[in-house]
Amino acid sequence: MKKVKVATVWLDGCSGCHMSLLDMDAAIISLARKIDLVYGPLVDAQEFPEDVDVTLVEGAVSSQDDLNKIQKIRQRTQVLIALGDCAVTGNVPAMRNSIPVQKLLQSIYVDGAQEGKVVPSDRVPALLKQARPLREFVKIDLCLPGCPPPSKAIFSVINDLLDGKKPDATRKVKFG
Repeated sequence: MKKVKVATVWLDGCSGCHMSLLDMDAAIISLARKIDLVYGPLVDAQEFPEDVDVTLVEGAVSSQDDLNKIQKIRQRTQVLIALGDCAVTGNVPAMRNSIPVQKLLQSIYVDGAQEGKVVPSDRVPALLKQARPLREFVKIDLCLPGCPPPSKAIFSVINDLLDGKKPDATRKVKFG
């Protein structure tokens, strides 16, 4: 039996959704028999692969780097799942949206610094004007809300997809 290629991605978020994924405990073993985890924080792959069956994306799109990643992921993924409230609504990363980017960076890196009072520019991706949910940049096939979504809900959605069923994530979790 061919295993389903699954990827996970962490954009601008806290990694709580990935922690919830790991909280599946022994259920991960049953999933591991059916999937091939091809990309994510727990995998050593450096480049997002071609022809991924399912990708779970945690976090909002907050930087040019995030935007480039999500566009590439959408092109290379059959089923794209917005995982958690940050990916679905913008949630915590979007709390910065009322502050202009330059004022935000000045406040953090200059006004709030004890030393080295300079806004970094080397290897730091440019922030977008606002942090936004995934759906504002690419087509999303399924939203799995929660902060974070419960591990049982994540397992259920992945398992439904593997069984060829259309998951109903709205019955499994609530926002917030």
